[in-house]
Amino acid sequence: MKKLPKIGFLYLDYVMRFFDKSNFKGWPDKIETVTYHWKNDKARFIKEIKRKKIEVLIGNIPATAYETFVEISKELPNVRFVPSIETQFSNKSKENVTLFCKKFNISIPKTKIYYDKDKGYDYLKNKATYPQIIKRSYGASNYGGYYVHKADSYKEAKKLLDEKKYTPIYTQNAIDLKDSGDIRVMLIGHKPICAFWRYSGAGEWITNTSQGGSMSYENIPMNALELAVKASKAAKAEYWACDIAICAKTGKAYILECATAFAAFPYIRDWICQYLMWDFSMGRFKKPHVPMFSWEELGKIDSSLLRTMRHIGFSKYKPSFDGEYFLNDTKDFDMALTEISNSNDIPDSIAPKDIEKTYKKQASTVTEFEKKKINLNEASLTDLMSLYGMDEELAIEIKEYLDENIITDSSDLFELESIDAQMLKAWDENIDDMRIDINFATIEVLKKIKGIGPKLAKIIIDYRKKVTKLKDINELKEIEGIGKNKFSQLKARLKIGE
Repeated sequence: MKKLPKIGFLYLDYVMRFFDKSNFKGWPDKIETVTYHWKNDKARFIKEIKRKKIEVLIGNIPATAYETFVEISKELPNVRFVPSIETQFSNKSKENVTLFCKKFNISIPKTKIYYDKDKGYDYLKNKATYPQIIKRSYGASNYGGYYVHKADSYKEAKKLLDEKKYTPIYTQNAIDLKDSGDIRVMLIGHKPICAFWRYSGAGEWITNTSQGGSMSYENIPMNALELAVKASKAAKAEYWACDIAICAKTGKAYILECATAFAAFPYIRDWICQYLMWDFSMGRFKKPHVPMFSWEELGKIDSSLLRTMRHIGFSKYKPSFDGEYFLNDTKDFDMALTEISNSNDIPDSIAPKDIEKTYKKQASTVTEFEKKKINLNEASLTDLMSLYGMDEELAIEIKEYLDENIITDSSDLFELESIDAQMLKAWDENIDDMRIDINFATIEVLKKIKGIGPKLAKIIIDYRKKVTKLKDINELKEIEGIGKNKFSQLKARLKIGE
C-alpha cells in the first residue's frame, strides 16, 4: 500500500485558522503545523517545511502574501499546496476574479478595470450605464460588503472614488437581481454541497448577512449550480465557493465572486477534509457522500445549532431485503419493467442536465493568468475529477495505473477497460504534453515508459552519460538496440526540453 503523504497546516499570524487536526478525523499520522510570520520570513518558512518533511501543505494564502507564496512554491517543487497556487489566483483580488472568468469563458457582469484614473473617470462619465457597482479590488473577500458600493450616477461614482481612492478603479454593470438576492454555492470536489439565497435587508441592497440580509436554502436554480461547477472545474479546486447573481429579466447566471476563502459551518469543513483524505490516500479513506439538495433539509436546522454540529454523514441508498428478493425472482417478476423509463416521470426541477460545456478559446487579451493543463502523471485525484464525465472509481483506477506506469500520451490509458475514445476526445484540450525530457529522466522513470523497460533504460542512460546531453531527438538512432521501428515509437514519447 502506498505510503500516506506527510500533511502540514499553513497558519499565518493574525489570520483565523480554517482547519485543525479534528477535521482530519481518522488520519493516522502526525499532522504538522507551520506558521508564516510575514515580512522577511520566506527563508525560515521554507527551511521549516523541508525540516518537517511536509509533502502536502494545506491552507489559504492571504492576498497580501500571494506573490511571496508563488516564489515559495517554486522553491518547494515537491510540495503540493492545497489549494494550489493557481487555484488561489482568484483569492488575491476582484481583478483576478475577472481575469479568471474571462480566461475560462465564465459569465460575469460587464466589468472595467482602470489603473489610469482619468480613463476610468472618462468611462464612468461618457460610456457607463447606471447603476454601477464599484468595488475595492485588492483585499481579502469583500469584508462583508463594506467595500462594495452602488453608484446611481457619474456624480455619485466620482464622489465615491475621490473619497475612497480605490486603485485600480474596478466597476461593474449592476445586475437587476432576481428576488433582490444572490446565491452562494459551496463545492467540494466540484460538487455543490451547500447553496443558499442571500436577500438584502430592509432599506439595503447588499445581501451580506452581516448587514442585515437574510438566507433561504430553497429553490436554488439549476443554472447557478451549473455555473459554480464550471468555475470550480476551471480552477481545479479541492474546495470552492461562488457568489452568483440571477438576472431578473433574462434568468442568466453571473459570477460575482469566487474563491477558496469563505466562511463555512464546521460540518462543511469536516466534509472538505474527508474529501482531502480521500484525495491524498487514493481512495483508502471514503469520500464523503453528500446528496444533492441536502442543504434544503439541513437549512431547516437553527443556525446556532448548525454551528456546533460536527461530522454529519449521509447514508447511500441500499435496497431493502424484500426489494432485492423480488427483483431477483425472475420467475414471477417481469424484469423488463424495471428497464423501461419515461423522461416525463422525472420532474423538470430535478432532471439531470449537462453541467459541462465545451470551453471556448482563451481570451487573447488576458495574459496575466495562464491556463494550466493537466499532466496525468502528476495529477491529483481532484485534478482528475475536473475532467468531463470523471467519477471517483475511475479517478482512483487511473491513479493506481500511474503508480506502476508513466504515460506519455493519453491514449496509453486504453489499457484500462473503463477508458474509451470518446472520453479521451472530451479530455483532449485539458491534457498537457506528457512526453518525457530525455536529458533529465531518471532510469526509474525511463523503465516505466511504454516500449523501453529496464534493459533499454540503462542503455539510454549510459549513452547520455557518454555524450553529456542529447541535442536532437534523432540522436536516439545512434543508440544500440534502437532500430527504425523502435525510434518511431520512442519519438512520440520522448522530447528534448527547451
